[in-house]
Amino acid sequence: MTGPVDSRVVVTGATGNVGTSLVRLLSEDPQVEWVRGVARRKPGLILPKTEWHSVDLASDRADPTEVFRGATAVVHLAWAFQPTHDPASTWRTNVLGSMKVFEAVAAAGVPTLLHASSVGAYSPGPKDRAVDESWPTHGWPDAAYCREKAYLERALDVFTRDHTDVRVVRMRPAFLFKRESASEQRRIFGGRFLPGPAVRPGLLPFLPDIPGLTVQVLHTDDAARAYRLAVHSDQARGAFNLAADPVVDSDLLAEMLGVRPLRLPRTAARSVIAAGWGLRLLPASPHLFDAVLRLPLMDCSRARTELGWRPEHAATEVLREFLDGLRHGAGADTAPLRGHEVG
Repeated sequence: MTGPVDSRVVVTGATGNVGTSLVRLLSEDPQVEWVRGVARRKPGLILPKTEWHSVDLASDRADPTEVFRGATAVVHLAWAFQPTHDPASTWRTNVLGSMKVFEAVAAAGVPTLLHASSVGAYSPGPKDRAVDESWPTHGWPDAAYCREKAYLERALDVFTRDHTDVRVVRMRPAFLFKRESASEQRRIFGGRFLPGPAVRPGLLPFLPDIPGLTVQVLHTDDAARAYRLAVHSDQARGAFNLAADPVVDSDLLAEMLGVRPLRLPRTAARSVIAAGWGLRLLPASPHLFDAVLRLPLMDCSRARTELGWRPEHAATEVLREFLDGLRHGAGADTAPLRGHEVG
């Protein structure tokens, strides 16, 4: 069932990886009357039917209720990955900030809430088969990202119980990439010492082949299309897995980069990451590395059947585009996605 022609949508985290794709898609959608993009810092982007609002969800004084008034849907994407050495800070932004969003949705009388959960919310699972949305969402407790995503799943359980008049959708995408997100993701996970131009065929001597390092990826624009479909579908409720084929492992990456895979024990790889993180040379924590090795593979049948969603980009296309963005310091005209050529 298609939603009304006058959908009015608020997007938090609107200047980030997913937010920029979704706001652009909604701004071009004839079924959308207006879009309000919410971010800590207003961007330089000018898009049709779009207005920008500055709200810092980490602030004790933040209350987005007035920004939400009149909306038919709120899409909550805002998230902070750093500082990884200060989990209390990310908890304040991600968990307490999300709770403010949920409360403001109810207070403003918004009938639809779409929340950006993640594959990271899932409990450890299999790598030899795909699991559906009924797989437990207790995360990997040692990783702040997974811990926070899992906690918000429980918070939404309570919110859904207490606010039966609100249609709640939880998107659980795989790792999200696009060309314009490359510089941001290099800063978040690789740090300032990762030379983007070096990530090209022929320059890397080998690729570490770490047991269990098998993941799924998705183009950010394909994730945005799933959110848009859910905004307009009055019957869409609950969780939806989102990922593209094929599954990504060391052999696939080695073939794309033209290098040979070299088996590296988990303990050795983790020791290197832990040393870099401990010396503050590497932003990505060893705890997140532990979680990635344990993430299940996701079955996305529900999104295909109930939303009519299909990813337009294969996983190999996603990675080629992202690697090209790394090499060229790609970005966009927002504070989180600013480009920066390095190396």
